Amino acid sequence: MGAVDDSLAAMSEPDRSCLQRVVAIARGIAPDAEEGMSYGMPALKLDGKPLIGVVAAARHLSIFPFSPAVVDAVASRLEGHSLSKGTVRFTPDHPVPDDVVEEMVRLRRAEIRK
Repeated sequence: MGAVDDSLAAMSEPDRSCLQRVVAIARGIAPDAEEGMSYGMPALKLDGKPLIGVVAAARHLSIFPFSPAVVDAVASRLEGHSLSKGTVRFTPDHPVPDDVVEEMVRLRRAEIRK
């Protein structure tokens, strides 16, 4: 296992399942992504650059696409979620829709590979 899988394995439910879903979507879009650490968090990396990171905090879960432009591009589709410059926060009761996760990964992959 790697940094992402190890981190997810240490989480309790339902956080683990929610973040595993995000990682599975990312791996489906970028199967050549590798596990690693970026900015101190477990992340999938593409061409040595961070693609997407996931973290469980005390009161929310977070997706880090490592790009303010990516968050801005999907912000209109994330009503009710807490957003910051490079983070999307959510809860197991109010997850990020799969199509939005897919779009974030596609956009970030395109940034990395431009």
